[in-house]
Amino acid sequence: MAQREARLMQVLVNVDVSNLDQGIAFYCRALGLHLTRRLFQGSVAELRGAGVRLYLIEQANGSGATPAGCRRDYREHWTPVHLDFVVDDLDAAVRRAIEAGAVAQPAQHAAWGSLVTLRDPFGHGVCLVSFNGAPPYEVGAT
Repeated sequence: MAQREARLMQVLVNVDVSNLDQGIAFYCRALGLHLTRRLFQGSVAELRGAGVRLYLIEQANGSGATPAGCRRDYREHWTPVHLDFVVDDLDAAVRRAIEAGAVAQPAQHAAWGSLVTLRDPFGHGVCLVSFNGAPPYEVGAT
């Protein structure tokens, strides 16, 4: 019996934003992504250019986020899930992000490279990472 080739699982990244046009402008300008299409009567934007499809979903501030009654809040917040964008020129990437509306923390430097944490205009944490050689998760990989 012939074995089926395993299908690679896809990862889709979804980010809630209170203003879709502002979200598109930020992620395209700050990170070099590009809008590929709008979905669901224009309430969702698909962006590409980072190895995954990124979907911005317009959701009003204060709208229900869970059946248990949690409400969306776009003030600065922390979440255990965030986006890391690997860039070649960290200084240029940080400059673009700030010009597009991000708030940046000072760069952190380590033997593997450098990292800058950002807050997008909707309070989401986003990191810009620049590696010195192979990313740490590839070192020693077989």
